[in-house]
This record gives sequence, C-alpha cells and structure tokens, in this order.
Amino acid sequence: MTSVRADDLFTRSSTALVAAAGETGVSRLVWLSSFGVGHTLAWSSIPQKMIYRTLLRNIYANKAIAEESIRSSGLDWTIVLPTRLTNDPAKGTYSVGDGLPMKGNPTISRADVAAFMHKAVTGGEWAHRSPVISD
Repeated sequence: MTSVRADDLFTRSSTALVAAAGETGVSRLVWLSSFGVGHTLAWSSIPQKMIYRTLLRNIYANKAIAEESIRSSGLDWTIVLPTRLTNDPAKGTYSVGDGLPMKGNPTISRADVAAFMHKAVTGGEWAHRSPVISD
C-alpha cells in the first residue's frame, strides 16, 4: 500500500474474513494491525504520535474500526501490533507484550512478525489479546 488513505480496505477485509470464518467453521484468527492504532496511540513516543496523527491518520482510523469488528466477532482472535516494519532478515529475538515502552521510532522485521504470528496461530497464549511486537 503506497497511499495514505485506507479507502475502507481494513474494514472491508475484516468483515469479509469474519464472514468467511463463520461460513467455513474457522474459529482462530490472527490479524496484523499496527502499533499506534486505538489504545496504543497513548503509549507512542512523540515521533510516532506525529506520524500516526498526521500521515497515517486515515489508515489508522480504519484499522481501529476493523480491530473492533474482530474483537466483537466471537472468534478466537489475536491482533498483532508491530512497530515500524522493515525488510531486514529475521533476528529471531524481539520484545512482545501487552504493552511495551517506546523510544524514538522502533522497528521490527516482517520476518520476525511472521514467525510470531505463526506461533500465535498455533498456540493459545495470545488468544483474545493484542500483543505489541518490536525489536
């Protein structure tokens, strides 16, 4: 996505995914969102807040609506909230928690996020939680 407008992409996607899960009997959903969406905005560093409240405002507002739809879906959900994504190789080590302290504009590789999401979908530790993940 190169646009700073969501055009309801995330709300349309979450609605379709929740409906498809219901139709097919799938009960587990691990959803990728972003740190700074919803309640995590309050935990953001000053540089992060500037970016989230200006450049990414429309996208993050749409992601917040999608997250609420997932939380109220009745599915066994996990909403993963990574900091700024990079294309770096996986380190295999990262911080993950219900909330993490932020300084500057932290990053995490897409590969590490994918590895965490795989663990989340196959385990129950993060069910009905929104973990923040960062290097």
